[in-house]
Amino acid sequence: MLTAMSHVPSRVLVTGAAGRLGSAVLRVLAARGVAVVGLDRRDPGGIETFFTGGADDVDLVAQAMVGVDTVIHLAAIPQPGLDAPEKVFVGNAASTFVVLDQAARAGVRRAVIASSLSITGLPFSPKPAVPDYVPVDEAMPLQVADPYALSKQADEATAEMVARRDGMAVVAFRFPMLGTPEFFEAEPIADYRDDPGSGASVLWAYLDYRDAALACWLGVTEDVTGAHAVYVAAPETLSPFPTEDLLARYLPGVPVRASLPGRAVPIDTSSADALLGFSPEHLVDIKPGAL
Repeated sequence: MLTAMSHVPSRVLVTGAAGRLGSAVLRVLAARGVAVVGLDRRDPGGIETFFTGGADDVDLVAQAMVGVDTVIHLAAIPQPGLDAPEKVFVGNAASTFVVLDQAARAGVRRAVIASSLSITGLPFSPKPAVPDYVPVDEAMPLQVADPYALSKQADEATAEMVARRDGMAVVAFRFPMLGTPEFFEAEPIADYRDDPGSGASVLWAYLDYRDAALACWLGVTEDVTGAHAVYVAAPETLSPFPTEDLLARYLPGVPVRASLPGRAVPIDTSSADALLGFSPEHLVDIKPGAL
């Protein structure tokens, strides 16, 4: 619920508007009657004001920023293997810098950016890596060893820079695997049942696109100052097996700092709850099993 100090967006720039998360964000904004400006490399249709191109194009982004008071920046190459390493890092980092810098120049004071659980360095590490402890939280040291994770580290540093320099409030969401119920049921749930260890690098975590979009809305409307990077995830894993059994078998020796009963996700999401009051609503129903 909006408080007296909350921000009420009137015109929001959504980069990556043609993507699945971008589309979910557009639906959230439309349901609230908020005017939208879209920017992406392809036009999905249905957006009255749309700019076709990359979020690293300074002139294009400056044009898209006219009249905007809020930014939700989702445009990115989402995995390290989808392009050359230099393009993944430079493209992602440059896009975030251009969008937030141009936003600041246009007088925007509220923004959300998409960071990732991958910033831990665990999901795409070129060599074996395990968390320092679980539940993973924002204080845990990063083990960045791939260009995508590095780009997210740069993104969050950029958010801190504009917060410090321009007074912009920026929330960076460290998203886990995002998807629809149909996707989760068709792929990772089946994979984690047949090969439980395959989910260890992503901590068996997930979040429905609809909840991720709601988090973005809260990130630009709740009473926030400064830059914040927070983990968000569904409260339970996509694995049918008890979390503590998974950790004992597939992440042996990793200190467990809190009780993780049942299928509790080994990620501490309390910062997002405290900052924004965010609590996922769309959970996958999984029949529990035993390892």
